[in-house]
Amino acid sequence: MSFCTAINCMDGRTQLPVNEYLRHQLGVTYVDTVTEPGPVRILADEPDSESARAILRRVDISTSKHDSHCVAIVAHEDCAGDPVCEEIQREQLDRAVRFVAARYPSVRVLGLWVDAHGTVSQIFSTPS
Repeated sequence: MSFCTAINCMDGRTQLPVNEYLRHQLGVTYVDTVTEPGPVRILADEPDSESARAILRRVDISTSKHDSHCVAIVAHEDCAGDPVCEEIQREQLDRAVRFVAARYPSVRVLGLWVDAHGTVSQIFSTPS
């Protein structure tokens, strides 16, 4: 069994496309999914918040118990939890990727963007 982790928005429009993308791109069997409204905003702008700590506790479980070697952080168009333009979300996504990568240096961290059509694009990646 192989796992990766997705820190995804709770928005149901992003779940299936992201899981399929990660299974295909990474060749994993399972995607552990951590959902929160607007997680890129939380991880980028509120890294010391209880919400960020809750996200990271769930990622800890995925990386330690399921041996997940990749964490994908997802931003998407028309996010109710982070109602800002795409440019700002992409900046937040970059900061969120760097924040999570610093916490998990042996894990590859991806920044994914999901457009209005459900198309997933990799925007950022760390080398691990």
